[in-house]
This record gives sequence, C-alpha cells and structure tokens, in this order.
Amino acid sequence: MTKLDQIRAAESRLLLQTYERNPILFVRGEGVHLVDEDGAKFLDLLSGIGVNALGYAHPAIERAIVNQSRALIHTSNLFYHEGQAELALRLTERTGMDRVFFSNTGTEAWEGALKLARAHAGLLRSEGKQIGTKFLALEQSFHGRTYGSMSTTYKAKYREPFAPGVPGVEFVKFNDVADLRAKFSDDVCAILVESIQGEGGIRPLMQEFFAEARKLADSTGAFLIVDEIQAGMGRTGKWCGYQHYRIQPDVITLAKPIAGGIPLGAILCTEEAARAIHAGMHGTTFGGGPLACAVAIAVIDAIENEDLLNHATEVGDYFQQQLRDLARKHECIKDVRGKGLMLAAELDSADLAKLTVAEMLKRHIVINCTSDTVLRFLPPYILERKHVDEAIKALDEIFTENTAAVSAAHQNAGGNSLG
Repeated sequence: MTKLDQIRAAESRLLLQTYERNPILFVRGEGVHLVDEDGAKFLDLLSGIGVNALGYAHPAIERAIVNQSRALIHTSNLFYHEGQAELALRLTERTGMDRVFFSNTGTEAWEGALKLARAHAGLLRSEGKQIGTKFLALEQSFHGRTYGSMSTTYKAKYREPFAPGVPGVEFVKFNDVADLRAKFSDDVCAILVESIQGEGGIRPLMQEFFAEARKLADSTGAFLIVDEIQAGMGRTGKWCGYQHYRIQPDVITLAKPIAGGIPLGAILCTEEAARAIHAGMHGTTFGGGPLACAVAIAVIDAIENEDLLNHATEVGDYFQQQLRDLARKHECIKDVRGKGLMLAAELDSADLAKLTVAEMLKRHIVINCTSDTVLRFLPPYILERKHVDEAIKALDEIFTENTAAVSAAHQNAGGNSLG
C-alpha cells in the first residue's frame, strides 16, 4: 500500500467526508509548481483556491515564518504585539479605509462585517434615523459557510441543508440596476457585493450597478460592503477589485492571499462604521496573531518590491488574450472574462468542463471548475508567460480531442449529464 493509499484509508475512517479529493499526494512546492510524492511537478493555476499569491517556498515568507516562530507565535488579543498595528497601517494605506479587525478566515471576516452593519444601523436608530436590519445580497454570490455568510450566499446547495438561515436577507439579480432599485429601501442596513464574483463564475460587477449601490446606500446611511476575499490583495492588478471602479465602500473583507497560506482574514472599515463597535462587542482568540501578521507584512512588501501588481496585470492580460484566441478556435468556449490573474473560460457543457479539469490534471496542470461550466484560473502572482503558453497548449489539445466526443455522448444520452 502506498503512502497515498494509507492516507486515503485513514481519512475515510476518521474525517467528515466533506471533500472530493483528487488522488494525488503533494509533499512540497517550488515557485508556481506543486510536487507530488514521486517528484512529479504540477503547474498550479489555482494556488490553493487563490491563497498562494507568491507561489511556493518564497524566501520572504520562509524568513518571516522562521524569524517570528523563534520570537512569538501567539499571545491572544488580551495583550499587544508588534504586528497588528504595522499590518493595519499597510492595509489602510493601500485601500483608503481607516480601521481594521483581524480574523482567522474569510467567512469569519464576512460574519463580522454583517455584525458591524447591524450594529451601525442600531446606532443610527438610536440617533433618530430610520433604517432597518435587512441585507441585500446578489444572485450567484458566495461569502462563506458560517451561518451569516451562508445566509448571504445565493446558491441553494450551500443553504438548504442547514435551513433556516439568518433572517432578513434578500437577493438582487446580478448587475440588474432596476432590480436593485426596486428592492432597496430604508429597511436595508447594507448592500453586499463582490467586486468580481469568484465562486459565482468570475463575474465582474458593472460600473453602473456598483455606482448605483453606492448612491442608494448613501441615501439612507446603509453600508456598501464589498467582499474582496478572492479578488483582493493584488490579484486583479490592484490591491482590491473595487479600486478598478473608483468607488469607495464602507466596509471590505480580505483573506485568502493576505498571509501567503497562513490563515488570516481582515475587516476594513471607515471611521463612521467603527463608531458602532466598542470593547467586548466582537473578538477572536487567534485572529491577527504575531505569526500571521509577520507573514502578511512580508507578503505585502514582496508584492511591492517585486512589482507584482503590474506583473499580474501584464501576465493576466496576456493570459486573457490567449484564452480569447482559443475561444475563436473552439466554439465550446462561450465566454472569457476576469481581471488580472482572476480569470475564467466558460464552456458550453458541464460535462466538458469536468472532463477538462481532469485532463489538465493528467497533464500535470491544476485548475478547477466553478458554477458547473466555468474553468477558473487563480494562479500565483509570479506566473510567467511561458506557464500561460503551457496551459493554453494543453487546453487546445483537450478541446480538440474531446469536444466532439462529449457533444455526441451528451446527445445520445438525451441531454442528461454523463457524470
């Protein structure tokens, strides 16, 4: 029995069966590559679902982990340490926000942002303003798996097994300005958006929709809260996706790449939003610990020192153009979209999308599929054009070899899924 077989057998006995894992055991990483137990290299175009911004074994992260682990890993938030204020300064300077709360994960950050919105609405009511407790979220949204986050996530498969969710959530049609206007009222305490929907299929907000959300929120004192957990921290070529729109939110949430693989999330907010929170109202044991903060500072500094925002833009534009060229060659590609190194190719078949992910893995290239038909690309920011060319060549081969076969099998099955 191989080591992988031993681990799979142990997990089947001991773990909740929440993941459909690929039968590969990765043991280390090098740059943009993962390495399995046999020493085979895999080009990683998913980066741990958008986490490993600097790839693997980046010296800045290694130094930060070694140095901080020798000094102090944890103290709790009952005491001061050197990292939180330094990291908060870096984040506020780069986002235009005023204050920060550190969490462990993205879903925890989003949960805190929802609490902040309702607390602020309560403060406004105490000051004589008319504002309710309702949230407007978007169709196809994904914000996490804790109860508040899940309740503001659109797809029924994430919510229905755990119903009832948190009350007071209504969903707006994505990028539908008229629907947003119709559903907004002074009952709403916050409009909830992703600047670019991630799990929803790499779908950017329209400028008009984003601007209208800001205008409506301003009209009553409601918050505009932007989930930047996947799009933030440089992935789109700016520190946050909303910065492409020149619209400033009241609250944003960050996580995934912020600490290069060490768990860390953050809520960033304005001074006005911060008025609603005082000591004891919210907290966390592990959030913003010394180790995570030290690594996050190293990640931010490396992104700037290596000019990775511009690099993500340049390589991302090249990647997107190559995908568009591929779409002209293969009719199975319905759409190509995204910004920077947050990209998608939407296919015309869920069967083909699933097959493509599997075939790419056989060719030692890691991607994934979201929303059934969307190939999602979230590579490390250090990706180079030669890696893009490798991926495009593999996709070209897969579409050439399999599109006709998948279409024929789909028709023979009367339109039913092959899976």
